[in-house]
Amino acid sequence: MIWQTECTLSLLARHYRTLFRTCAKCSSLDVGKKLHASIITTGLVTFQNTFLRNAIVHMYAACGSVLYARKVFDEIPLSYKDTVDWTTLMGCYARGGFPLDGLNLFVHMRKSDVLIDEYTMVVVFLASAKMGCEQFGVQGHGCMVKMGFSSSIKACNAVMDMYVKCGLIDKTRRIFSEMGEKSVVSWTVVLGGVVKWEGFENARLLFDKMPERNEVAWTVMIAAYIENGLTKEAFGLLREMLFESGFELNFVTLSSLLSACAQSGNVLVGKWVHVIDDAFRVFLVMPRRNVITWNAMLSGLAMQGKGDMVLDLFGQMIREVKPDDVTFTAILSACSHSGLVARSTFFL
Repeated sequence: MIWQTECTLSLLARHYRTLFRTCAKCSSLDVGKKLHASIITTGLVTFQNTFLRNAIVHMYAACGSVLYARKVFDEIPLSYKDTVDWTTLMGCYARGGFPLDGLNLFVHMRKSDVLIDEYTMVVVFLASAKMGCEQFGVQGHGCMVKMGFSSSIKACNAVMDMYVKCGLIDKTRRIFSEMGEKSVVSWTVVLGGVVKWEGFENARLLFDKMPERNEVAWTVMIAAYIENGLTKEAFGLLREMLFESGFELNFVTLSSLLSACAQSGNVLVGKWVHVIDDAFRVFLVMPRRNVITWNAMLSGLAMQGKGDMVLDLFGQMIREVKPDDVTFTAILSACSHSGLVARSTFFL
């Protein structure tokens, strides 16, 4: 009888863990909360060896609910928490706008003698980068070396990205030169840092040395040329990216190019980008669009003089996100370029 009860409990707990994982993948916070309430009501959550609380922490973290994730995390006995649980909550803090809390949790994790892995270090550097905290980042780098993660490509990429964001490009280059194996992400992180802190000429030298390039690397280089007013070179790279190297113009690339065009006032490149029909199709089918992606698209259409389309899209935008100053600048620009002065007064 006891064996049957334990078997039923195990199967039920497994079922709930699967449901929580599904909620995490779909960011279904409301459903996850209802499931959480259900296992509290039934008393199932009190059985520690079901590891349900661990699954709940991951669900709340994946949905960006920091407070709920921390509350459930604190309810789990230390012996039932593993490295993944600690790292997941740290990542939730870092990505949710509370990087200092994430770093404090890392300190607590070390004091609790919990095993550290390469993914933990990645989150440490993410939180340090979010804060622009060079001091903690350097200490984290020392910890990474001490614990033998210097050969981890993921950890090295993360610490380089942190140094780039803190303006320490020399340290970034040193780590890169000492890496035995480098991924395309490694090269791209350094490329972004060189563009930002050493200029596009040095960046182009590095770009030409890259054994492999991804969309991000191409976009970084093209945007650098646009921002420096080198339209011809930007055209050449964009053409090579699309028609010779076989890459598609995805929305990440499109947003970056339009933002660069808007900042540099380079209307010509903005218009050329929008000749490609696939760019707008990508935007329309995006499942989630934030104010930055909306602004990029509106600015691009404004450059092209499509005022009516901008105004139609604005009606859709306000149902998804809250517009900002950049949004209204794009709309007024579109109205001005399209001769819709009367309609522009509505936004003044």
